[in-house]
Amino acid sequence: MKIFPAIDLIDGKAVRLVKGDYDQKTVYNDDPVSVAGGFRDAGARYLHLVDLDGAKDGVLKNFTTIKAIVESTDMYVEVGGGIRDEECIMQYLDAGVGRVILGSAAVEDRDFLEAMVQKYGGRIAVGVDAKDGKVAIHGWKTVTDEDSFEFCRYLESIGVEAVIYTDIAKDGGLGGTNIAAYKKLREICGLKITASGGISFESEITELKDITYAAILGKALYSGSLDLAKAIELSGEKQ
Repeated sequence: MKIFPAIDLIDGKAVRLVKGDYDQKTVYNDDPVSVAGGFRDAGARYLHLVDLDGAKDGVLKNFTTIKAIVESTDMYVEVGGGIRDEECIMQYLDAGVGRVILGSAAVEDRDFLEAMVQKYGGRIAVGVDAKDGKVAIHGWKTVTDEDSFEFCRYLESIGVEAVIYTDIAKDGGLGGTNIAAYKKLREICGLKITASGGISFESEITELKDITYAAILGKALYSGSLDLAKAIELSGEKQ
């Protein structure tokens, strides 16, 4: 299993939210490039970046910061948040991002999603954010009637390779992740599932490594609940 430490960005700063609530924001560092370097020094080879301004407003407000992070490290970087047209996709890929994550656009415009998957293949991932089992979009502000598991089955059927699945209720709470959801998602053959949201304990890393393709670690790293080097060791990630 791969470990992706996360950097969430608002106004060019590294922040964390609680359950996607922009009013419950903690700024951890004014220099996200240094945060990325710290993750690399701890042994990380992968990095998950989210433009939270983009997720909410649909604009690439943190592109300059993200480009600086990519240029400063040799990590494989995936980026999500506000990517709603091909121009945005091309901007990120041209900047050296390994893959981009479609969220709201994937839910609202399936023709666009299918075209991008056909054109860019594995460089397109989809973020599925679930609230009470339903897909949430627009920075988690809008909850749709779309069943999150059925949507994942649809994604597999059109050739999506990688899905980042987040249980919003678990995100940022340091109370553990939704292991049951990932066990259910494992039944969808052909999808590389990344676990995201609330992973807080070493025992979860050990359990998830036999269930998911990757795991994203966020607030647990910033709060000190998890040590990144230890998490990478427990994941069995090949160095």
